[in-house]
Amino acid sequence: MIKAEGLTKTIGHKQILRGIDLHIPEGRFVTVFGPNGAGKSTLLKTLALISKPTSGNILINGLDIRKNADVIRQQIGVISHQTFLYDNLTARENLSFYGQMYRVPQLKDRIFDVLSEVGLEISLNEPVRTFSRGMQQRLAIARAILHDPALLFLDEPYTGLDPHAIQILNSVLRRLNLDRRTVFLITHNFEEGFEMSDRVLFVVKGRIVYDGQKQELKKDELRNLYLRKVEGAA
Repeated sequence: MIKAEGLTKTIGHKQILRGIDLHIPEGRFVTVFGPNGAGKSTLLKTLALISKPTSGNILINGLDIRKNADVIRQQIGVISHQTFLYDNLTARENLSFYGQMYRVPQLKDRIFDVLSEVGLEISLNEPVRTFSRGMQQRLAIARAILHDPALLFLDEPYTGLDPHAIQILNSVLRRLNLDRRTVFLITHNFEEGFEMSDRVLFVVKGRIVYDGQKQELKKDELRNLYLRKVEGAA
C-alpha cells in the first residue's frame, strides 16, 4: 500500500527526512514513535501528499504520487492537529461539503452512519463552533473516514480526546483494520499506540532507527527500547 525509496525532505538549509525507505503492505496498522522534531509529521505529510518530497519515490497502492495525485487523494483519509472543519457550518453541512468533494454515494445515509460511529448523531445540526475540542476531533474522524479510504493517516489523534473519545477512535481504527484498511499512526501515547499496532517504527533525526513487528516486543519493553534507540541516535 505504501512504498517509499530514498525519501528526503529539506526545508531551507535543514534536512528533515534523510533517506527514508519504507514498505507497508495493505491492511497493516503501523505506529510511529519518535521525539519532537524527529520528522514524524513531515514523513506523514509527505506520504499523504500534503507536502512534496525533495527527492525519492513514493508509490501509494501501486500509483506514483507525482503522476496520480488526484486519484491517490481519493483513497486517503487524514486526521491531524487541524480538524479541517468550518466553524460556522453544522456537522452535517461540513460532512456534506467533503462528501460532495469526494463524490460519496448515498451521502445522506453515509453522513448519518459516520456520525453515529463517532457518537455525534444527535449533534448533526449544531454548528461546529459550539463543539468542545473533543467533539471537534470526533467530527474530524468522521470527516476522514466519510469516503471509506483505503489508507488512513493519523498525526497525534489522541490529543484533546477524553477517555470516551479515545475509546471511540480506537473502535473506529479496529473496524478499519479488520476491513483490511491500512493505518499509519503517529503518537506519543505508548500504551494506545502499541495496543493498536501490528508494526512499530521509531523515527529519530529524519531516519527510521527501528522497524519491528509487534509480536517481537512486549509492551513493558517498548519504552526502554525506544529510549535506547533515541539515545543511540543522538
